Amino acid sequence: MIRSELVQKVADAHPDLGPREVEAIVTAFFDEIVARLAEGGRVELRGFGAFSTRARDARTGRNPRTGDTVSVDAKRVPYFKPGKEMRARLNV
Repeated sequence: MIRSELVQKVADAHPDLGPREVEAIVTAFFDEIVARLAEGGRVELRGFGAFSTRARDARTGRNPRTGDTVSVDAKRVPYFKPGKEMRARLNV
């Protein structure tokens, strides 16, 4: 599912909201998740899962096109852990 499909599903489920309002809600939802993760926090949606970040150490990588070694900086990457209810629904 892509973002526009999500907006359409929410709009279909709530016909009292206009398309711009639904778009604003979805945007605010994603923006808040990203902002919290950028602060180093965690976002938990009960029954769905939890978003967090994990640290990746600096390392030496390889350019696949040229074969040259390159240094890859340390970074934080997003991580999603599905909730118990989601795992149960997926593995029926």
